Amino acid sequence: MEAGALPGLLPGGRPAHDPRAREETAAVWGITDLPHQVGRDTGQIVEAAASGGLGALLVGGVEVADLPDPARAVAALDAAEFVVSLEQRPSEVTERADVVLPVAAAAEKSGTFLNWEGRARPFEAALKPDQMTRRHTLPDARVLHMLADALDTDLGLPDVAAARTELTRLGTWQGLRATAPLETGGPLPRPAEGEAVLAGHRLLLDQGRLQEGDPALAATRHAAVARLSAATAEEAGVADGQTLRVTGPAGSVQLPLCVTPMPDRVVWLPLASTGGGAQRDLGARPGDVVTITASATEVTA
Repeated sequence: MEAGALPGLLPGGRPAHDPRAREETAAVWGITDLPHQVGRDTGQIVEAAASGGLGALLVGGVEVADLPDPARAVAALDAAEFVVSLEQRPSEVTERADVVLPVAAAAEKSGTFLNWEGRARPFEAALKPDQMTRRHTLPDARVLHMLADALDTDLGLPDVAAARTELTRLGTWQGLRATAPLETGGPLPRPAEGEAVLAGHRLLLDQGRLQEGDPALAATRHAAVARLSAATAEEAGVADGQTLRVTGPAGSVQLPLCVTPMPDRVVWLPLASTGGGAQRDLGARPGDVVTITASATEVTA
């Protein structure tokens, strides 16, 4: 779905079934007609590519570990007939890409961030062209525009100023608001003794690609630890500071334990601070039940 649009409504809140509204909106964007279906979300794109439903992928600055199911994302990259990567560092995506196009880092380009409230936060380039030690690298938007030109499609957004003008011309959303997300509830996980529900997120500084070549920045990473409640740690026979072993279908992760005030029978792990990432190493995702035990080294010590 396009940002700011709702099923059955066009920008400005006009109903999509109104032929005149559809015609006028299509004319604004210089196309003959509007799509009649909502687009795929990230998970649907990955699944379609992995199952052969998409022949090509264009990936812009996304690490496999960022995606909900890294293993399925790798399968999607391997299954796609043609992969284009817009990137600044070598990654698992660039290893599988047919074409890799370097793009400017945030400090080298102007643009707009959209915060969690949907508010636009424009920013200007911190490094100007005459301050560069190398030839200025093109921003993502310009690269996308050039790719569209090669496909005989005119996006009409050659630079940031044009994109900002277009967003201003479309105006803010004046129509109906979407209802709260509707999720199909499933049975809650019921971990038994020696089990826990996996929880976690990526730390601000972890094994991210943009820290490569900057050992001083990388050295400021927080130490990777696992977290359990005091009751769960006692139940598992692991003391604060000892090594906890978390095991899933694909393997195990071992990290020092930090006893933390949190729900019982939940284990928190940093998702991209060790190995190939907790989800890949375990073969489990947050919300899955995993096994927790003291490390074999701790048991025999």
